[in-house]
Amino acid sequence: MGANHQHLRAFHVIASEGSISRAARRLNVAQPTLSQQLKALEGRHQAALFDGRRPPLRLTAFGQQLFNLTQKLFVASQDIDDLLGDPEGRVTSDLRLGSDSPFFAVRLAAAIRGRMPSTSIRVRIGNAMETFLWLRERQIDVGIVSDPPGDNAFAYEPLFSDKLVMAVPKDHPLGKLEVFPLAALARERLLMREATSRTRLATEALLRAVDVAPAEAMELHTRETIREGVAIGLGVSLFFSLECPPDARIRFLPVDRDVSTCRLTGYVVCLNERRRTTLLNSVMDAAAELRIMSPLPVLSVGTATSPNASVRGRMAEPVA
Repeated sequence: MGANHQHLRAFHVIASEGSISRAARRLNVAQPTLSQQLKALEGRHQAALFDGRRPPLRLTAFGQQLFNLTQKLFVASQDIDDLLGDPEGRVTSDLRLGSDSPFFAVRLAAAIRGRMPSTSIRVRIGNAMETFLWLRERQIDVGIVSDPPGDNAFAYEPLFSDKLVMAVPKDHPLGKLEVFPLAALARERLLMREATSRTRLATEALLRAVDVAPAEAMELHTRETIREGVAIGLGVSLFFSLECPPDARIRFLPVDRDVSTCRLTGYVVCLNERRRTTLLNSVMDAAAELRIMSPLPVLSVGTATSPNASVRGRMAEPVA
């Protein structure tokens, strides 16, 4: 019994989004219509594809097998559209971008739109662990991830390198300095990110490296919350320099120890099976252009296949 292509498309997008309502918005169809198409596919082939209907939807074992095949089917379909072209502009690209760096997320989105004006881009922000999980679960097409785990299922392109700086209230006595002495943390309350944050991990590594313990540590979620905490004098905090937009209430100071193990490397990451599609090729080209043109600390121009020690060995040190 042959499969209905429209029903397969409905299933594929629902599985990609993890939600019927988000899939309906992506396909610009009514949610009941999409639900009916999914029900028809399951009924026709007498197979349950999801465990229940509450988001986030979880694929059954059979559903995962089918999703693995529809991934290949619709990548090939996009390749065919790209090869044949569409002079009347009927075919448009839809890109889901996830990132743990708002700074680079918006800049990469702008660079992609500069190359492909008709591309529809949706940006989702989370920490590094969440972003890589979205990639694994195919909830996004491409991600900007800090120091992601090496996995042969993914392709990696280095994008930026960054290091920690100290945020202090503008009227704090230490705010008058040009460099923050890390030993002073022994007398300060240190505001820290959640345990899964790369900033938290780098902060703890730095404190171990310099053998300094703050007088008090307070955990606050999200960089925005911590920035407000610093601004009102609740404490001081370590940020990566790219997460420090101008704020008249705060001074961001370099620290007096340059510990290379506490630096952060950001990568553009996508599934290997999609790396050579026209859309993802354009994304990676836009990332390379952004890496070259950025006036901030950047990596040397080049490509990488996995974020491991040998790759890092070929990267230039950040510009001071």
